[in-house]
Order: sequence, then structure tokens, then C-alpha cells
Amino acid sequence: MSKSILLIEDNKDMRENTSEILELAHYKVQTAKNGKEGVDLAQKSKPDLIICDIMMPLLDGYGVLHMLSKNNETAGIPFIFLTAKAERSDLRKGMEMGADDYLTKPFDDIELLNAVESRLKKSDMMKKEFSKNMEGLNEFITSAKGIEDLKKLSHERDVRIFKKKENIYSEDGYPRGVYFVVKGKVKTYKTHEQGKEFITGLFKEGDFFGYLALLEEEGKYTDSAMTLEDSEVCLIPKDDFFSLVYKNAEVSRKFIKMLSDNLQEKEDHLIKLAYNSVRKRVAEALVTLSNRYKKDGEQQFSMNISREDLANLAGTATETTIRTLSDFKEDGLVDIKGGTIAVMNYDKLARMKN
Repeated sequence: MSKSILLIEDNKDMRENTSEILELAHYKVQTAKNGKEGVDLAQKSKPDLIICDIMMPLLDGYGVLHMLSKNNETAGIPFIFLTAKAERSDLRKGMEMGADDYLTKPFDDIELLNAVESRLKKSDMMKKEFSKNMEGLNEFITSAKGIEDLKKLSHERDVRIFKKKENIYSEDGYPRGVYFVVKGKVKTYKTHEQGKEFITGLFKEGDFFGYLALLEEEGKYTDSAMTLEDSEVCLIPKDDFFSLVYKNAEVSRKFIKMLSDNLQEKEDHLIKLAYNSVRKRVAEALVTLSNRYKKDGEQQFSMNISREDLANLAGTATETTIRTLSDFKEDGLVDIKGGTIAVMNYDKLARMKN
């Protein structure tokens, strides 16, 4: 299936000539004669790539890029600027706004087609569904960076085996990079001045964690990380992480999405802690564990978890959690064997009222 390209150019001759070159290369081309028309077309047709002149009436190229970048459905479309000027200030402004490439007029057909092919190829690589394992992580990092001399770093990450309840990093420590769960389960938590823990996040195979501190200048960890079971965790060095986030718009959006999801999750959790009964909070904790750690194809979720960790997730005392679990067992909602809790009636736990 041929790729679709939106060409936004106010000069009729340039628009027709460029369109003809692209069509001869078997691309499906739509054209717009000004920025406003171009934004409308982009939002309706969602092209695979946009080529846009900078100097145009009604809405210039910078305005087009700005408007499309604010829309989630068009923000990820590769964007190539056309300009008659080759001043560095223009190039820098476009790149800082998120443009993927630049073509300076006049350009020949080879320059145009090479730029288009390169951007489409990179976009296709980023749209792949990478498997959430070490092989997938290597592929994700290598394709995201696209920088040959950094590929070696991607394959020399620090991979460690952590025993159950072993600390990975501690609150107020300085980050060396971003962590990726290769195998196992990890929690992040904050410690109250009286020593009580509050779990801030749960992570499984394929999850990143510990990246928030890196995004703040002179940032320190605001929580600690510890394994819930024997786990394999790898460290993506700080320089690799920044090359991912700052040099590739698609990767930036992925991490921003992860941040927004985490914040929404924490906000919901805090509201439930504030207003839900203890019984409801313990039920919510069990539902959260099931949602996070139940594997595809499993008929029933079970997990070996300490009562203290479950209490820290529910935001209640350990003794209260133990009593509530006993009630749940009598009601047939859970089964308990040693340290393992099995969820027997997920739907009833999820629907539990205060």
C-alpha cells in the first residue's frame, strides 16, 4: 500500500512540480495551497508524512507545525520543512519545534525522495510493536536513537539479578540511568518519618521505572525501589536515556505518555485512599495487583506477597489487612495458602462498595 504525503506549498509551480515527483515515486499525494488548508487536510486525512513550506500566507509553516503538534492524532506525523532560506536560525527554530528534517530550495528530485524515504522508514520503525523483553528493548533503543556510535552502548547495559526484597535504589539517591524490568516484579515506595511505607508504583516485566528523577535538573529519587520477588533488572545509562528522549520526538511522546499515565494512576489511588473504607481499600489493592501482574491466559491470579506490602499498597495497618483478608477468605473472595494470596472472585472485589 502506497504511503500518503500531504504537501503544503503556496507557490503553484513548486507545488505541482514537487507533487509530480512524489507521484512518480508511487506516493499518494494531497496538496494544500496555504497553512490553514493544510492543517484542515492533515486533521482529516492523517497522512504518513507532511512536507510544508515555511513562508506562506494566512498561516506559516511554524504555525502549521505548532497546531498539529497540539493534536494527539497528528503530533506524531513526520514533518519536513521547505524553505528558500538556509540561515541557521531558521533551521534551529524548526528543529526545536519538532520538525524532523529540512529541505532548502532549490532541491532536486533525489534530495526530495531521499529525505522522504528516510523519514518514512524511521517512522515505520518507531511504530513497530516492540516485544517487552531484552531483545525488544535492544531493538527499541537502537532504532529510536538512530546513531551508529551509540549502538554499542545499547548492548552493554548493566543487567543485575536482585533477590526478593533487595533494594535497587534509595530515596534521595542520585540517578545513574533508567531501569527496565527484564524479569520479575518491582515496587517503588516512600518511607514516612516513623518508618511506615507507602507503595507508589508496581512494575512488571517490560516496564520502565526510575526515570522521573532524571528529568529534573540535579534531581534525586523521591522514592525507593525494591523487588517483590527474585528479579532481573537492567540499567539504561543516563546518556542513552537522554539521547532517546531529547533526540527523537516519538520517543519523547512515549515517555510523556508514561508519565501522564503514572500521574493519573497515583491521583486515582490517593483519592481512593482518602475516601474508601479499609475493606474497600484492601479490595482495591488486590484488584490493582491482579491488573498489574496477571498473565495472559491465566484463569486465576495468585501472588506471593507479604501482608506488610499489601497493607502498604492499601494504605492501612498490617494487622487490619490481615483481619480483612480473613473476612475475604470466609466470603470466598480470596484463598490464602502460606504467603500466597489467590483472587477467587475478581468481579466482586472490583465492585465492592464502601
